[in-house]
This record gives sequence, C-alpha cells and structure tokens, in this order.
Amino acid sequence: MNKRDDEVQVITSASAPASQGLTAKERRYAFSMALRTVCFLGACIADGWLRWTLVVGAVFLPYVSVVLANAGVRSGPARGSDFVPMEHRAIAARPERDEI
Repeated sequence: MNKRDDEVQVITSASAPASQGLTAKERRYAFSMALRTVCFLGACIADGWLRWTLVVGAVFLPYVSVVLANAGVRSGPARGSDFVPMEHRAIAARPERDEI
C-alpha cells in the first residue's frame, strides 16, 4: 500500500452535526451549574472574605452558564479548500499556410 492509498479527500465543508453541538452545550452548562452548587455550599460553610467570594460566584455563575451554553459551536481552525483547479492553457492559433 503506498502513501496515495492512505490519503483521504475532503469533499465537503459541512460543519459537525447539530446533535454534537447540543451535547457540548449541555456539558458546558452542567459543569457551570455544578461549579455554582459548589460555590453555594462552600458559602454556607466558609467565613469571611471567602464566603463573599463564593456568594458572588454563586450569584453570577447562572448568567455566565447561560451565555456559555448559548454560545455557538466552536469550530476548528479554518482550512482552505482541497480543490486545486487545473492549469488553464490557451488554444494555440492555427499556423498560417504559405500559399502556393
């Protein structure tokens, strides 16, 4: 098997399926809400400046979570087209004949 047989040609620039994007949004939202829960429970236990820092985190994390969950699907770096046009050649003029 040579190198050419291993190459895969890209024939579309379609994005990932919507279900994959939805799963990523759900994961980001669940992680943010879990962090908010930890902040809230920590604020109940902690004292002093740490308590107020955790309260601020518990109050603002829902907003941040919604913004992150509604953010668009992250796409990879843009890549160029794999299509390479053929070289265009001009049609040569017909050579003139000498009259006899």
